[in-house]
Amino acid sequence: MPRADLAQLDLAPRHLALLQDILASHVPEAEVWAYGSRVHGTAHEGSDLDLVLRHPDDPAKDVANWPALQEALQASPLPMLVEVQLWNRLPAGFHPEIERRYVVVQGGGGHADSLRTPARG
Repeated sequence: MPRADLAQLDLAPRHLALLQDILASHVPEAEVWAYGSRVHGTAHEGSDLDLVLRHPDDPAKDVANWPALQEALQASPLPMLVEVQLWNRLPAGFHPEIERRYVVVQGGGGHADSLRTPARG
């Protein structure tokens, strides 16, 4: 079961709404997946939030404006560290680990799409 429902993301609703607003403002076309402890149910209060950005048309491409996204997340009132990775810059060996279980926080058109079929590549 690779994809988890957005409701299973260990993030307060107000923090999720803020995160989605920031994502939509800075990387509206990117697919954004959450993975790691906040998806696996093993997070604690100090856990970071792991995100990976994927180009919607070609996962091998960079997502435009991602440095500005990182700055906006650091300046935001979110109470946890948000780690942002680019799918195409991660070692290929990490891809299957992320694909095992993730939550789609934003689909490729600037909206949450937790029912999206996991993409390969």
